[in-house]
Amino acid sequence: MPSRTVAVLSDIHGVLPALEAVLAEPDVAAADRIVLTGDLAAGPQPVETLDALAALGDRAVWVRGNADRELVEYAATGTMATDDPVARWAAGQLRKDQLTLLAELPTSVVLDIAGLGPTVFCHATPRDDEEVVVVDSRLDRWSEVLAGLDHAVRTVVCGHTHMPYARLAHRRLVVNPGSVGMPYGGAGAHWALLGPGVSLRVTDFDVDAACVRVGRESGFPEAAEWADYYLRSRASDADALALMAPRDGRRV
Repeated sequence: MPSRTVAVLSDIHGVLPALEAVLAEPDVAAADRIVLTGDLAAGPQPVETLDALAALGDRAVWVRGNADRELVEYAATGTMATDDPVARWAAGQLRKDQLTLLAELPTSVVLDIAGLGPTVFCHATPRDDEEVVVVDSRLDRWSEVLAGLDHAVRTVVCGHTHMPYARLAHRRLVVNPGSVGMPYGGAGAHWALLGPGVSLRVTDFDVDAACVRVGRESGFPEAAEWADYYLRSRASDADALALMAPRDGRRV
């Protein structure tokens, strides 16, 4: 039987106050499933964030993001593809069971959702965990990244770029819920509710208090500065799009 409602939380990035605010939403509490589309722990409260997600039990459906993969790689090898101080710190905080959990996550899952049919959930694109597509990606780019999907799949849900949107691409509905913990273009914890349609949501919370809490509770040396920048969404959507455009294969 298709799920009636599915809440989608992406790119939490170890920000516990933002996650707690979303989990307290009545529509999230009532959802049949909660899908986590990756980049869950690379941030200032990685252990606590994964523990909160694990407490969701069987309602949660997990997908691994590129940052989750990199945490596992760094913990094992001491090297990381990206130069991200908070991610390197977070990798050293995670327990062995948490690293094992992240290592074993799938890169995509398919759920049948009322009104949307078979829906693929991934982190960046169905074929790659760090490819970039955005709301105005050209249609031939979408042809590339969606190639190989089963014809029955009419909806694709991805994260990675931290900017929410819903658009059609070659008769498929593509949804990005935005970021719970590191939003670009506007403060608040961004997520989506699916079934029978698509609703992009923003949960407001006390950002001032959250910044203080992250700075106080995290052991990351630059936690206060990190929280001030990301929780207040000091990067605009225009800033983010300018940075990501070359990775989308377009000319700037």
